[in-house]
Amino acid sequence: MADPLYELLITYFDTPPPRIPPSSTDPTTNAYLSRLTTLPLSSLTSTEPQSLAQSTHSLLLSLQALSKRSHKYIIDSSTHLSTLGTTLPVLAQSTASLRDAIPKLDDAAINFSETYNLRAENTNPLLDRRRKALLLSRNIDRLSDVLDLPTLLSSAISSSSNTAAPTTSNAASSNATLNYASALDLNAHIKRLHALYPDSPLISSVSLQAETAMQDMCSNLIASLRGNSLKLASAMRTISWLRRVAPELDLIPANASISTMSSMSTSGGTREGALGALFLVCRLSNLEQMLSALEPLRELADQETSKLKNQSGIAKGEKEREKSKWEGGQQTERYLKRYIEIFREQSFAIVSMYRSIFPPPAVTPEGLKGMIKSPGLEDPLQPLPSALGTFPLKLVGMLGETLRKYLPNVRDRSSRDSLLTQVLYCAGSLGRLGGDFSLILAFLNEREDEREDEREDEREGEDEDEEGSSEEWVEVIRKHRVLAGRLELMVGSKEH
Repeated sequence: MADPLYELLITYFDTPPPRIPPSSTDPTTNAYLSRLTTLPLSSLTSTEPQSLAQSTHSLLLSLQALSKRSHKYIIDSSTHLSTLGTTLPVLAQSTASLRDAIPKLDDAAINFSETYNLRAENTNPLLDRRRKALLLSRNIDRLSDVLDLPTLLSSAISSSSNTAAPTTSNAASSNATLNYASALDLNAHIKRLHALYPDSPLISSVSLQAETAMQDMCSNLIASLRGNSLKLASAMRTISWLRRVAPELDLIPANASISTMSSMSTSGGTREGALGALFLVCRLSNLEQMLSALEPLRELADQETSKLKNQSGIAKGEKEREKSKWEGGQQTERYLKRYIEIFREQSFAIVSMYRSIFPPPAVTPEGLKGMIKSPGLEDPLQPLPSALGTFPLKLVGMLGETLRKYLPNVRDRSSRDSLLTQVLYCAGSLGRLGGDFSLILAFLNEREDEREDEREDEREGEDEDEEGSSEEWVEVIRKHRVLAGRLELMVGSKEH
């Protein structure tokens, strides 16, 4: 029924204005034709046109609303639809290229997985650098701490040297002690790291910087031993730090055995190493520095010496005036008094401080027997004697040279006796530590006798004084002993 009706109605599409006829296979067209066959003939002329007009109007309104609401999307869809004809061939070509490239990509992925696998036997240099970079990234904080160690060590040493000045207070001294202790702990930590990782260039570099800083610390400690206000406690701390900073100064020889070390402790040997000599040299330098402060007085004493030497070329009247002016030797007396006073204080302080820092070991018969039994098995140069054994000779030589040079300028008997008594007190002070040099007075007149022989003509009228000058030191010692005995009696009576 639908096909004849479709053929009947299709002819009306050719009338003007011509329209495109619907397809006979269109489901909508077939459904409408089937509906027409069910309607009565009267409705085809009465209600059906109205229904079609109403449907047309409703569709028109719907299209208008849709175009108003979605006109942008419709335009975009139309534009894209117009390019779809050229896009689809390009897409097909790209898809074909991708299909052809997939085998190559698969081969490259297999090659990459074989080249850069994480197995231990893989020695690829790129992968090795990547491993090192990852390891460095994970341990960057630790490496930063290690690199900061030399800076921390240098800061601790510099702050210690600044606070350890001779005029520091107790708080500053304690700060210096803490800073030096921290520096030693840091250096010990760096040495431990170097022992654990000897092949690491980074640790080796840090260790070299630490060694340079510790050399500076050693220099600061040695300089502190030359300070003017060095006390026993600070000296002992400094020596203990030097034992840790510079152990080569306090080493037992490598070929020394246990018996050698025991004999050193039981037969009079010392464990001071080179530290004892270093301490004495530093304190001697301080003593010479303090004595050099007497340079103005020494220059005046030298002027007196030159005046007395030149008296032989002066006329008799002028000679008497010059003699009365320079014969007393007041400037020389001032210089010698101050010199002996400084020498007495400092020499006693040096020796007593040394004996406290480096106490002499006890000598036992067992130690002596051990040394006698095996004299050829050990180093014959060990144990070394103490550096203090010859140091008092150096001090006495300094004092004796000064006295021989300047004491002849003092012609007044009471002034000479006062100076010699002061020398005896100095000898007694040092004698309490085993360094008595009272007999040096017996050799002080040797140079004076030589000068007197040269000036024999000008001292012809003073024969009696010359006869007593040779025994001058005997009288001074006798008087000194009498005074010492009286003091002992006074002290003993007060105790009772």
